[in-house]
Amino acid sequence: MSDGDDTQLSFLRPVAGANCDDVIIIGGGLAGLFCALKLAPRPVTVLTAATLGTGASSAWAQAGIAAALSEGDTVDKHVADTLAAGAGIVDEKIARLMASQAADRIADLLAFGVPFDRDLEGRLAASREAAHSQNRIIGVQGDMAGKAIMEALVATVRKTPSIRVHEGIVVQDIIADGKKVQGVIARDRFGTGHNKIRFNASATVMASGGVGHLYSVTTNPTEARGGGIGMAARAGAIVADMEFVQFHPTAIDVDVDPAPLATEALRGHGAALVNKSGERFMLGQHKDAELAPRDVVARAIFAERRAGRGAYLDCRKAIGASFEADFPTVHKSCVQAGIDPVKDLVPVVPAAHYFMGGVLTDANGRTSLDGFWACGEVTSTGAHGANRLASNSLLEAVVFAARIAEDIGTLMPHASIRDNHIATSPLDDAEPAEDSDAMTRLREIMSAEFGVHRTPEGMLKGLHDIVELEKANRLQRFENSLITAKLIAVSALMRQESRGGHFRTDFPEAKPELAKRSFLTHRKADRIAAQMLADQTGLRSGSR
Repeated sequence: MSDGDDTQLSFLRPVAGANCDDVIIIGGGLAGLFCALKLAPRPVTVLTAATLGTGASSAWAQAGIAAALSEGDTVDKHVADTLAAGAGIVDEKIARLMASQAADRIADLLAFGVPFDRDLEGRLAASREAAHSQNRIIGVQGDMAGKAIMEALVATVRKTPSIRVHEGIVVQDIIADGKKVQGVIARDRFGTGHNKIRFNASATVMASGGVGHLYSVTTNPTEARGGGIGMAARAGAIVADMEFVQFHPTAIDVDVDPAPLATEALRGHGAALVNKSGERFMLGQHKDAELAPRDVVARAIFAERRAGRGAYLDCRKAIGASFEADFPTVHKSCVQAGIDPVKDLVPVVPAAHYFMGGVLTDANGRTSLDGFWACGEVTSTGAHGANRLASNSLLEAVVFAARIAEDIGTLMPHASIRDNHIATSPLDDAEPAEDSDAMTRLREIMSAEFGVHRTPEGMLKGLHDIVELEKANRLQRFENSLITAKLIAVSALMRQESRGGHFRTDFPEAKPELAKRSFLTHRKADRIAAQMLADQTGLRSGSR
């Protein structure tokens, strides 16, 4: 249905009395809800794949939101830390814009009822995370920031008359006439129903989240399967920096999907990383030891585990008896797995956590398609570069969500009402609620070949396997995930160096001449993938 192809829309008919607002927001996480609230009192329709407040990575964010509000901290210092963590390809203008608007967005969140921690003098309390030079993480009760922020926003959205929320609606396709986006096609019943609904819109905002569920080990919810990026790319949108996946170093290794997260704030409070022998292996890896950038810590943990030495978080001395009070979410996850973090070492494993790549946007959240904006983890704004600075993700979400709301209001000052259409699909192509065998296979491919360590042979094999899954696929929602996986694979193969979240065993060092962002389209990725696989086949034939 992309690229203006409306041939599959002929069976859709208007529903009597059904209409939608002129602004549609895809996604019920922090970025989507914040954008809806900033658009108020303009009528907005929010389409969310899960029940509001669930299914969004935002709700699981533990540490908080980065903002230079503490004494001695400045926007310049925040920008400098962001540039350093981003490994040479952060868009400095975007990073500065984001950091400079942090205070205003924190004020908005306070107005929406977020109970950020305060010190004894009533000032916002700030903690420190890896790669930050200052205490600038504004949190809630140690590790409950995401949950508290989302609860406050959901409550505010529920009582805002201008915001209509449709829950259990999985958007599968973007309706585009050339470069002009005119709405979306969605499926009801959490993606398993046979009803397809066409939502028409003058402005469409994609805030559908990241790609973590494309990996077997992830801290992300099931909904974070890259669908928004895939459908945007299929409609012709440019994507950027698709090779850069951030693996959180310290997911709790207890064979749970998604893996529970042991927040970086634990290491900020002095928790150490040790192996089976009790050795602090990060001391020899980086000057900041446990507070080194996430990609450095993730690779070190990966290496310890691969060598059979194991990796554990030792919180016993630094946090000890105050663990449950200071970090209730992590404590609960540990206890449920039979671990007492006050007395025991906590086994950890790197897990797909955050995606620096995504739909390319400008400073106002505009994509390369007309009438189509994007915010949150689905985007690549340039703020994170090759390796996101901890807690900049929530900040990016609210800053650019607000800018989108302002941009839409400027471009389209008057709202208009448009019709919805609904029909029963003539094809039995509804996707099951649980992972299909093909989705499970895709997750295995991505973890094995596009994880913490990437080899040229493995990546080419992974690309081949993804293309084979594409050939056999008949499900539109899964197609979106496959497209995103293919874009990651092609981008990773094209970047012949190691930088940030992208580490290649054959090119272990960064190349100064490659310190630039990468851009790609779906059509270009298809051509490159075909050529790469043809070249590989030719090499095999020539070696016989």
